Amino acid sequence: MTPIKVFVVDDSAVVRQTVTHLLSGSAEFVMAGSAPNPLIAMEAMRKTTPDVLLLDIEMPGMDGLTFLRRIMAENPIPTVICSTLSTEGSRVALEAMAAGAVAVIAKPKLGLKQFLEESRRELVDALRSAARAKPRVVKSGHQGPDAVKLLAGNANAQAKSHATHTFAVNKPVVIGSSTGGTQALEVVLTALPADAPGIAITQHMPEKFTAMYAQRLDGLCAINVREAKDGDRLERGVALIAPGGRHMQLRKAAGQYFVIVADGPPVNRHKPSVDVLFKSAAESAGRDILGIILTGMGDDGARGMKRLHDGGARTIAQNEATCVVFGMPKEAIKLNAVDHVLPLEMICNAILQFDARA
Repeated sequence: MTPIKVFVVDDSAVVRQTVTHLLSGSAEFVMAGSAPNPLIAMEAMRKTTPDVLLLDIEMPGMDGLTFLRRIMAENPIPTVICSTLSTEGSRVALEAMAAGAVAVIAKPKLGLKQFLEESRRELVDALRSAARAKPRVVKSGHQGPDAVKLLAGNANAQAKSHATHTFAVNKPVVIGSSTGGTQALEVVLTALPADAPGIAITQHMPEKFTAMYAQRLDGLCAINVREAKDGDRLERGVALIAPGGRHMQLRKAAGQYFVIVADGPPVNRHKPSVDVLFKSAAESAGRDILGIILTGMGDDGARGMKRLHDGGARTIAQNEATCVVFGMPKEAIKLNAVDHVLPLEMICNAILQFDARA
């Protein structure tokens, strides 16, 4: 197998040296080069195009976000963000994901070498996942992301203020996603009307990152989007996102659906895990639920979707052509757990059709 060529752009010499050392012992990876800032990186990358970029955000000369946007507009390269700015769920890290980054690794301000050595498995998994990604060209618009978000937020705030919700959600929706899922979820959720069915979502995402991600989506969507808290009820017009570092389960009592958010060991090496959500949904909702599995690496969610499917629920997988990584949907399809395989742009309509069924 051809080694994955990795290029590191980080102004920290410790990061560049440590990553080089960590990857040098693996036949799976080869260092294509490194640079202390994007300007030097652009010159080096004219000679060789890497398979994956490991990119810092805050650097001299040109910041990583500007560099990423230029790359994704001209010659998309799968990119993993590794930055201290993402530790507290930074707005900048969210902008990087929206600009096309496939994963974010939060690094501390102190103890970088020890952190990278202890997090080698997470780093390798992220680079491996990114190498399998199919990034698309992301053209920069005339308006910056903040302006677009502000305009969308103002419009959607009016729609939300007139929306009426009921707790009688008979047919909820559960969605699982991973690599590329932040962008995929945005496509689906922004297309839904304010009275869409209640949605419970597990997206593989670092701890302390999901609250700001939910807040960003809430500003873009007609529905209300928020990070789930233990005991939250699933209403029409509401999407609940499992918090990073905690599992989320769906339960039903007195005709109402609500979520349980709790700690626990990783499942399929993930916390939150899609399988945890899907299996609980199968137990709680039976056939009165729609399960959707979106882009992502690995097989988390495949067995849970099989449980949903065998219990009579409707199930949908995103198709390969529109996936950043066709891993999780592929595994669910292999288990014969999927009723329909759809392009991303058709999934919103499928949700509304499911909701409209008698």
